[in-house]
Amino acid sequence: MKFRALSLVIIFLSLIPRLSYAEEVKPEGKGKAMKIIVTSRAFKDGGMIPDKYSGRGEDISPPISWSMIPKGAKSVALICDDPDAPTKVWVHWVIFNIPPDEGGIAENRPKKEELSKGALQGLNSSGLIGYEGPFPPSGVHRYYFRVYALDTMLDLEGGITREDLDKAMEGHILGTGELMGKFER
Repeated sequence: MKFRALSLVIIFLSLIPRLSYAEEVKPEGKGKAMKIIVTSRAFKDGGMIPDKYSGRGEDISPPISWSMIPKGAKSVALICDDPDAPTKVWVHWVIFNIPPDEGGIAENRPKKEELSKGALQGLNSSGLIGYEGPFPPSGVHRYYFRVYALDTMLDLEGGITREDLDKAMEGHILGTGELMGKFER
């Protein structure tokens, strides 16, 4: 009986390192996505977005930073949208193929398809390239800056829609994170 109990303990202990390793290492594009930390020096998560980054101000893109990009990431994508828009979710920014080691996007990105180091921008809901700042018809709206770490560079051209990006990212997301800012007209 003692031998059997000891054997069970040894078997159990031999599995512990394997279980820990299995929880930490996930195949690329499979399993639960890892959490990315997304911040901005312009506003805090849940805070108000300054006028400078809105349609009421200079309408320039805010600085967005991220950390905890999973190993194996080949590119990063960012989508900013407003789920509180009256008729549909309003897309304010689509940008992808950002090198993962960039650590973020600087303030005031040009409103053109191709940016430095291979990053590309898509269309916002107004049908324009690049960032479109908040300018809701009324009330307080929420703006989500969602960051996606991908296991590939996307074979897409600039000027795509958010739907195109969502479809291309399927099965390639290693990690996600978001920053939410508010704006009131």
